[in-house]
Amino acid sequence: MSTLHVVSHSPFSDIRLSSCLRVFGSDDALLLCGDAVYALQLQGPALTALTGKTVFILEEDLQARNLECPPWAACVDYPAFVELSIRYDKVNSWL
Repeated sequence: MSTLHVVSHSPFSDIRLSSCLRVFGSDDALLLCGDAVYALQLQGPALTALTGKTVFILEEDLQARNLECPPWAACVDYPAFVELSIRYDKVNSWL
């Protein structure tokens, strides 16, 4: 059963992203939004942990933090976020 994991908290001040990745399945995907997009900063341990995962990033939050979408991830808008929530069997928001 596939799960879309939604993380919105910074990996530098919170353990939600690392907790999420511990239970991440092979059919799962991750959507980074809010301060979680800081995981994309170069040379950060959070960035290394995302290697090989299916990652989506809310484009509006990237732009708000002046970050760019990496080539290995897919940037999405809000309508695409809704579509992703329908595509996956479950959605787990790491509040």
